[in-house]
Amino acid sequence: MTPAGSTNARTSGRFDPSGYLFLLPSLLAFATFIVFPVGASLYLAFTRYDILTPPTFIGTRNFEYMVTGDPLFWKVLGNTVYYSVVQVPLNIVLALALAMALNMRLRGVVVFRTLYFVPVVSSIIAVAIVWRWVYDGDWGILNWLLSFVGIPKHNWLFDPSLAMPSVIAMNVWKNLGYNMVLFLAGLQGIPETYYEAARIDGARGWHLFRHITLPLLSPVMLFVLVISVINSFQVFGAIYIMTKGGPLDATNVLVYHLYFKAFNELQMGYAAALAWVLFSFLFVITLFQTRIAKNWVHYGL
Repeated sequence: MTPAGSTNARTSGRFDPSGYLFLLPSLLAFATFIVFPVGASLYLAFTRYDILTPPTFIGTRNFEYMVTGDPLFWKVLGNTVYYSVVQVPLNIVLALALAMALNMRLRGVVVFRTLYFVPVVSSIIAVAIVWRWVYDGDWGILNWLLSFVGIPKHNWLFDPSLAMPSVIAMNVWKNLGYNMVLFLAGLQGIPETYYEAARIDGARGWHLFRHITLPLLSPVMLFVLVISVINSFQVFGAIYIMTKGGPLDATNVLVYHLYFKAFNELQMGYAAALAWVLFSFLFVITLFQTRIAKNWVHYGL
């Protein structure tokens, strides 16, 4: 029985809109800045639009031109994949090694953690400008340091074979601290009793890492992997500041190609089609990563 004087909201028959009114500002912002731009870009992907004239519906011609007519599409896609394949594993391995080193009880370790995280919160524009000076062929500090070991000068950002590795090195340095913090949080969440029990059984060094650290860190590893792949496919700032996609399109990636088509050639419809292709690639890759995660991710202690 319902106590006397109580009110059952489900049987009162009255509708209280106050909850929806509180949600309204957030829903309006979400619709204005997320739903509408996404829907507009999907429509523009099937149009010819140059900002100066109204959009003209052309069906799937943008996508057909992308595959068969755009001389740079496959090159920039290959550059993007090359950047991701090299940068993501390198960043993950170095971030994990750094996190394990900074997880030790050392004097001043908090200072080192802060220093390694500073590049993450630094402006990509400022960082790219500094690194462009570091790579300068005549006055760069990198060539100056290498001269002490007898290595001749290189035009790091003007050599097609060196430009992309140079950008990758800069981005690894820039983003290393973010993944380090994630791994560090995961490492500090592993109970010390697991290591103590393993040491009693004679496990040391690599065996502790292989059979305790890696399995218990696998959920964090999956998150870092997914986020790193998404970020690597969306690289833009470093390319824009340091190389402008050159030399000879050696560093021209998908997002920079999209930007150039949209704001230099005013091919907004084609740029929207490129954006949806990028989204499709990331969706498929992320779905694949999460599907195979059950084979190596351990969620329980």
